[in-house]
Amino acid sequence: MEPETRHTSIAGLTARYRDGSLLPSRHMADTLDLLERWEPRIGAFVTVAGERALSEARSADRLIAERGPAAWQGRPLLGMPVSVKDLTATEGIRTTRGSLAHRDHVPGQDAPAVARLRAAGAIVIGKTNTTEGGWSAAGSNRLQGPTRNPWDPALTSGGSSAGAAASIAAGVGVAATGTDGAGSIRIPAAFCGVVGFKPTRGRVPYVPHSPEGLSHLGPLTRTVADAALMADVMSGYDPRDPLSHRVPAEPLAQDLAAFADRLPPLRIGWITSLGAPAPEPRSARTVRRALAGLEDRGHRVEEIEAPFEDPYPCLETILAAWEAAGHDPGPSDALVDPGRLRVIEYGLTLGAAQLARAYEQRSRLRTQALALMERYDLLAMPTVAVAPFPAELHAPATRLDKGRLNWLAWAPEAYVFNLTGQPAVSIPAGLSEAGLPLGLQLVGALDTDRRVLAAAHHCEQTNPWHHWYAELAKRCQEEDER
Repeated sequence: MEPETRHTSIAGLTARYRDGSLLPSRHMADTLDLLERWEPRIGAFVTVAGERALSEARSADRLIAERGPAAWQGRPLLGMPVSVKDLTATEGIRTTRGSLAHRDHVPGQDAPAVARLRAAGAIVIGKTNTTEGGWSAAGSNRLQGPTRNPWDPALTSGGSSAGAAASIAAGVGVAATGTDGAGSIRIPAAFCGVVGFKPTRGRVPYVPHSPEGLSHLGPLTRTVADAALMADVMSGYDPRDPLSHRVPAEPLAQDLAAFADRLPPLRIGWITSLGAPAPEPRSARTVRRALAGLEDRGHRVEEIEAPFEDPYPCLETILAAWEAAGHDPGPSDALVDPGRLRVIEYGLTLGAAQLARAYEQRSRLRTQALALMERYDLLAMPTVAVAPFPAELHAPATRLDKGRLNWLAWAPEAYVFNLTGQPAVSIPAGLSEAGLPLGLQLVGALDTDRRVLAAAHHCEQTNPWHHWYAELAKRCQEEDER
């Protein structure tokens, strides 16, 4: 695959499909070849649907040949290779949920988001790795093993949308879907140096419904515009998700650059840390500098203290209770990841009063967040305070005593905004002293998704990261040659 094609955007690929310089089937063959070359290094895919993807790409060739530009009418993703996280159902393609117990499950129906992607012309190349049921913010399970960070395969890619972020950084496909119940899109996006967007809860339907009310479905991409377009395609009401709602008529991706230029001066609250662990000071300064482009455009950035008490105990109680509620005990326990089983066992010890108090704390947090967003248009902060840790682990080795098990306690900047449901995006902000990506998180008020993406677009234009991917590919090629 040509280097410039490997890391191009949806708009760039569409232009080449339109002028005939590249066929979808040729690009698909190259994408699958690239996937095969990267897999031994990163382990991003649980299932590859190569034959089906090539067949659908050839159908896209024929459609373009027969209809010309009209082929794109209603199909903004025509011929685009995308991947789907293995928690999300795909008709005819194995969906394991990262679990030995579901290793052979093949759904008969797509989840709504996947059906909408297919209707828009996207082609599913396979299912990306996740922790079992998405229980932790890393990328290892007993079915597949760990997904490794393309920047350093000894380290985790983050999770639980692990394979999604790793594959997009490697150039395998133009976009991936992820899910985010406590940071599972944004954490791997930060660790792998890609864009990860968590829309306002309910904007993209989550089916089967996530009863704890924490989970979002969104895209991982290499550009902000691609994230906006993917979110547009997946968004909209679906009755199977009771939190689903209708979205504004104006698409997120429509004239995004022009919309960004028209933004009135924004009040942006910079928060270095929302709780322990705090980011390494040099890394925090690097992330803070990524806001300079917004300041140059007249937006005001004000440093503020952490506005919330760390709500981790509330999060842990809700997640553990619902993990326990959804578990069928029995002989199949031997197939469950031991870490997840500990969460389930803890959930079984919780009482109704404890769960009610957790929901009460969550309600107070939402009220605080609503009041804060009356004073600030956006919040900005490092996406993750810690550096990527060994790929085989489910969490950093640093001990944090916030709750009973603390398996997610290391990522407060991520999980806070699952409890509130606000839109949040992680974009690449720079490299750490160790040469690993750092993420900047921008957070908006409920249903201000377009403003969040517009601000991210400005940061992308003034602090571009796209050259990283070619450098990453070159680094890996040099390692292979050695």
